[in-house]
Amino acid sequence: MGQAQDMNEGDTILKIEDVHMHFGKVAALAGVDLEVKKGEIHSIIGPNGAGKTVMMNCINGLYRPQKGNIYYKGQKVNDTKPYQRAALGISRTFQKLELFGGMTVLDNIRLGRHIHLKSGILSGSLYVGKTQREELESRQFIEEEIIDLLEIESIRDKPAHMLPYGLQKRVELGRALALNPELLLLDEPLAGLNLEEVEDMARFILDINEEERWKVTCILVEHDMGVVMDISHQVFVLNFGNKIIDGTPEEVQNNPDVIRAYLGEEDLYATRR
Repeated sequence: MGQAQDMNEGDTILKIEDVHMHFGKVAALAGVDLEVKKGEIHSIIGPNGAGKTVMMNCINGLYRPQKGNIYYKGQKVNDTKPYQRAALGISRTFQKLELFGGMTVLDNIRLGRHIHLKSGILSGSLYVGKTQREELESRQFIEEEIIDLLEIESIRDKPAHMLPYGLQKRVELGRALALNPELLLLDEPLAGLNLEEVEDMARFILDINEEERWKVTCILVEHDMGVVMDISHQVFVLNFGNKIIDGTPEEVQNNPDVIRAYLGEEDLYATRR
């Protein structure tokens, strides 16, 4: 893998060029281009089957496009594995929870930190020197920053399977943050949450993006249009694997093609009345 570049706010952190992804005769992505600037919350929306999750899978390396290129911080990453992209600073949450139910909240979050542990076998077996320092730094980062940010101190020692769904979603977000990413892929983080939980999760995403300690660029796939339009800097609209528009929330909301494809003709008529 090549060396990642240092970046300033507003630089392009992710660039997708002419990406095609086919499954048999179905074109999940048909020549898609996307450019994400460092510091943005860049949302991807579209109807079911539009290709949103396929796009996320291409970004984090689960899928390799049949055509086109993906660049992260100026480095072409087409051939890199998901774990290699994680090491470069790309982290992800999933539509369906991927927690280890029998493990505690803390242990689940710690799993996201393993890629940063670089001590050797000998020091690891003896728990001295570098291993001990890494463990202490990791524990401090998780317990003083992630646990505090997500307000889950009271459940840190509980098994994940005993938690309500909304708290499990926080734990999965915590595990993604344990990687200390520069780019965070959020695949429907609000799905299945009640109104209070949605407001909390939206606040966490904003904190992750805006707070000086984090400043994480986020790509958000989400169906809750209210939240998307409230917190996004840019919104990318897909329909049947094709880009309709990539613009500000206001531009997207006022685009008739978006309304027609995503919301339907009745909503299009209502916006024009």
